[in-house]
Amino acid sequence: TYPLRINPYYLDLIQKTGLPLYRQAVPDLRELDDTEGMFDPLAEERLSPVPNLVHKYPDRALFLVCNECAMYCRFCTRKRKVGTSKMRINDQTLAAGFDYLRNTPQIREVLLSGGDPLLLGDSRLENILSRLKKIPSIEVIRIGTRVPCTLPMRITDELAALLKKFHPLYINTHFNHPAEITPEATLACSRLADAGIPLGCQTVLLKGVNDDAQTIYRLMRKLLAIRVKPYYLFQADLTRGTSHFRTRVETGLDIMGHLIGHLSGMAVPTFALDAPGGGGKIPLTPNYINACNETLEFTTYQGAACSYPNHQSNNR
Repeated sequence: TYPLRINPYYLDLIQKTGLPLYRQAVPDLRELDDTEGMFDPLAEERLSPVPNLVHKYPDRALFLVCNECAMYCRFCTRKRKVGTSKMRINDQTLAAGFDYLRNTPQIREVLLSGGDPLLLGDSRLENILSRLKKIPSIEVIRIGTRVPCTLPMRITDELAALLKKFHPLYINTHFNHPAEITPEATLACSRLADAGIPLGCQTVLLKGVNDDAQTIYRLMRKLLAIRVKPYYLFQADLTRGTSHFRTRVETGLDIMGHLIGHLSGMAVPTFALDAPGGGGKIPLTPNYINACNETLEFTTYQGAACSYPNHQSNNR
C-alpha cells in the first residue's frame, strides 16, 4: 500500500478548491482494484546499474536522492516504493551512485529526483550538489521537485542562494491545476527564477483533475506568468493503483488542439507518454497533415485547408 501524506498548506488548498486537488492527495478505494497497472511501468529497476540510479538515455541519468515527498500524490509513478522502507537511501547507496557517475563519462546530465530532493536539508543538498560538480563529465544538473506547488515555503531565500552556486542548474516542477498557483507558489517560483534558475513544469493529465482544455489552458497561461515554462504534459503512466486517473490518449490530443495556435508557443507543452518497459518518452501531437506528396496539404489550427510546395528548389 502507498502511504498518505498531506501537509497543512495543501490541505487548506483542498478545502478551498475541492475535488481536483482532493483527488490528487486523498486515497481512493479504486487504487486497490487496479489489476491492469504495473508496479514498475518504466522498468526503472531493470535500468538501474546501482540502487537508486536509473540510466535509461545515453547521456543522462536519474539519481534518486530522497525517499519522501511533501505530499504523496496518488498517481505517483514510484508509488511502489516512495515513502516506504522499500526505498533505502543512505550514504552507501549515494556513494555507489557517485561512483557510477564518475566511471561513466558519457553521462553529461544528471536529474535529481526521489521522492523530492528539495525536502533534504540545505547542508545535505549542498553536499550532493558539490559532489556532482566535482565530476568533470557532468555538465548540467536538473532537479525534479513538486515543493514549489505542495510546500512553497520550503523555497527560502537561503535555499535559492544555495542553488544559485551550482549553475548550470535547472528545475522542473509539477503543477496540475490552476488553483495550485497561489501567492505562496508564485513567491517560491520568483525566488528560484530571480536566482537565475530556469524553471519548467511537467504536468500529468489526470481524469477528474485537469482533463479538459479550459483547465489546461488556464494552467499553462498562469505558469508562463510566474516564469515557469510549460515543458511536458504527460499521459498518465501505467502504474498499479492509478487506472482511475488515466484518460484516453485522444483526450490529450484534443486538448493540445485547443492549445496550439490559441496560446503562445512559449506556453504550449509537449504532450508525451513514457513508453512502458523503459522505452523512453514519445511525443504526441495532433495531426495537421492531410497529404505529403509534391505538395503538402495540411489544416491550420483554425481548421482551414492550406498547401505548401514540397520539393527542393533547383536554385543554389
